[in-house]
Amino acid sequence: MAAVVALVVVFLALIALTDGTGSGLAAWSTTIGAGLALAVWRGRRRPWPARLVPFLPVVVAAALTAAVCVPTVPTERQRPPALPFVATQHWSLSTGSRVAVYHYPPANNGPRHPVPFVYLNGGPVRGISVLDHRFLQLLARQGYDVYAYESAGAGRSDLLPMDQYTITRSVRDLAAFVDRLDKGKVDILGFSAGGAVLTRALADPSVAARLHRAIIAEPGPMDGPTAHIAGHKGRSSARGLAPAMTGPRSTHVPRYAVAFGLMRLGLLSPGTGLIGQAEGVNAFTAADLGSDTASAYCARDAHRIPTEDTARNFSFSPAASLRVQQTIKDSPSIAPRLERSRTPAMLMIAECSSQVRQWATAPLAHDPAIGRTQYMPGVGHHMWNGLDDNNDRAAAVVTAFLEGKPAPLPNYPARKDIPAFLREHR
Repeated sequence: MAAVVALVVVFLALIALTDGTGSGLAAWSTTIGAGLALAVWRGRRRPWPARLVPFLPVVVAAALTAAVCVPTVPTERQRPPALPFVATQHWSLSTGSRVAVYHYPPANNGPRHPVPFVYLNGGPVRGISVLDHRFLQLLARQGYDVYAYESAGAGRSDLLPMDQYTITRSVRDLAAFVDRLDKGKVDILGFSAGGAVLTRALADPSVAARLHRAIIAEPGPMDGPTAHIAGHKGRSSARGLAPAMTGPRSTHVPRYAVAFGLMRLGLLSPGTGLIGQAEGVNAFTAADLGSDTASAYCARDAHRIPTEDTARNFSFSPAASLRVQQTIKDSPSIAPRLERSRTPAMLMIAECSSQVRQWATAPLAHDPAIGRTQYMPGVGHHMWNGLDDNNDRAAAVVTAFLEGKPAPLPNYPARKDIPAFLREHR
């Protein structure tokens, strides 16, 4: 048994050292070759039947480690099927990205908002969930001309070469999308990772010029200095309280447990040769998110967390997501550029946010054009979640800002309130 464990450890070390070259076969052949050579050496002075004994651990280790080298899902991209309630368009952007686009025209007979509305979902590099689509439909029923697109590599959008997944590319794609829409300036709601993209867009005058009003909702970190903050979080989420997610998990398969685990630890690059990008997307399931989903809800909602997506619609690229996140961590401060922002903006913060509070307060501190902040009581990171009247409350906050109406909630925290907010709301 000790010999088997030693060979498996050597194999995993070689996977990391070779970055999974050749679907792991380089590490596998080297490990088993070394094991066989050692078995021959150990058995050289034994009588014939006993010479075979040292080979047994090698055979067992070969079988165990071979499972890491064999794909169990298609290695070519398997896009989610079409949604039954909205058409999927594919737009080729000037950046070279080809993205899946969804359009919800105004669906009411009353007043219609004249400015197109664009939604940037979270992730990064995750498809738009059915739960988010329902929220967008709600906005369309209130007279908004709603557009959303899945970022390159996510959902039904085309993949990019791994080295092209960067936060800068995400911002450029946003600008190219607005240009392709060709309807003038747009109102935009960026949620979570989409909020980080939007914040960086506001710091880029050439992109900000395309934006009419901006809503930053529960943003991820805006730059490297912000990403390295280990600060306060919101009030208790459902992480650790909610029942475990059900359904198949790729991480129960040795190949994907090793690949995703070592990538998360930084021992494999996002462009690893162990699994291809398309295979990783095909393999990853909603259940693989584990407690991350529960962390987006308040502790009080732990036993009634809604199903955010269908198994057939769910799409997430863990490798591309890690790649984008790393480019944010490696980026310099955007604060000096953000301080010159002039696009009217609003910030939304959830009471039970699982995000580091400073990820939200950093844009508030540096963007003088954020004129309204709405602290959303009773909700977690995923503020429009279909529970109770949460969708309606979130929509009321969004539409009041876009229409220049009084805010439904107090303007809190304001810039001057940030120190007290970080002390008190955790």
